Amino acid sequence: MQQREGGDASQRIARISAHLNPHKPQMERSCNLETANCRAKGGAPGFKVAILGAAGGIGQPLSLLMKMNPLVSVLHLYDVANTPGVTSDISHMDTSAVVRGFLGPQQLENALTGMDLVIIPAGVPRKPGMTRDDLFNINAGIVKTLCEGIAKSCPKAIVNIISNPVNSTVPIAAEVFKKSGTYDPRRLLGVTMLDVVRANTFVAEVLGLDPREVDVPVVGGHAGVTILPLLSQMKPPCSFTSEETTYLTSRIQNGGTEVVEAKAGAGSATLSMAYAAVKFADACLRGLRGDADVIKCAFVPSVVTELPFFASKVRLGRNGIEEIYPLGLLNEFERVGLEMAKKELAGSIEKGISFAMK
Repeated sequence: MQQREGGDASQRIARISAHLNPHKPQMERSCNLETANCRAKGGAPGFKVAILGAAGGIGQPLSLLMKMNPLVSVLHLYDVANTPGVTSDISHMDTSAVVRGFLGPQQLENALTGMDLVIIPAGVPRKPGMTRDDLFNINAGIVKTLCEGIAKSCPKAIVNIISNPVNSTVPIAAEVFKKSGTYDPRRLLGVTMLDVVRANTFVAEVLGLDPREVDVPVVGGHAGVTILPLLSQMKPPCSFTSEETTYLTSRIQNGGTEVVEAKAGAGSATLSMAYAAVKFADACLRGLRGDADVIKCAFVPSVVTELPFFASKVRLGRNGIEEIYPLGLLNEFERVGLEMAKKELAGSIEKGISFAMK
């Protein structure tokens, strides 16, 4: 009796180990389990999500928060370094999502196979004095490589791109998918949710409201003057003086710089970005589930303006983007801001496309 119980215990231990280290052949041999079918007892049904860059400054809190999301059944954490430790740490959380770690380019394909949603925070952070364009050469190459992996392993997945400069990395992703023949503009979204989160917070501070009661649409792009909060369309409706409008718009546009300078070289907006990314990812998952009226702002392939990409309100559904909303009525301040945003955006988009076409 004791021997049989010991054998059962060994099987259980091997099964758990196979979760945490799904690509160690000796684990598969020892417990005769196929890793594709190996999952924790009690795991809830839901969606499969991969985070590429999971061990980074954004990736770690993002992974933590996604592990807490009840819509996630399997969470794949990928990075080129330190993934085993992050995976082990997060896997101890008593939520239903099964966590698996993947380390290095040789495991990228396994990390992506079968995923419903892929979130990409990979890349280097912005430091004091750096613009988002300074990040371009490094992060552009990273996004290109990761999107090539997505095109090969999970071409039907919804892709959320966080890696900056988003105004250029989303066009890079689009070109990669076009080259591979897997491009679906409904499934490619640049995450600009942090601009909305900041807008809601800063406006609530001025008005003395709970930020959760405020909704400010933010359109354009995700850098400097390309970030255009539409204060005239906020909910609840409110009128601002020209001074208030100028102050709020400037602070929203420069929120990232505010954090970079406050951290004095120690990093960029990682925690608030992770929060915003999870808020957006949850909306994508609710759309995939079939929830009605899931509407968020994102930087997407678009015909709202003459530009091929533009951030605006989108309705999310089972196929990703189900509807892209027009800009609506703008006041004079916003019309001027829109022209400035489009001029800046055009160069960033072209830069991304040119990089991808090399």
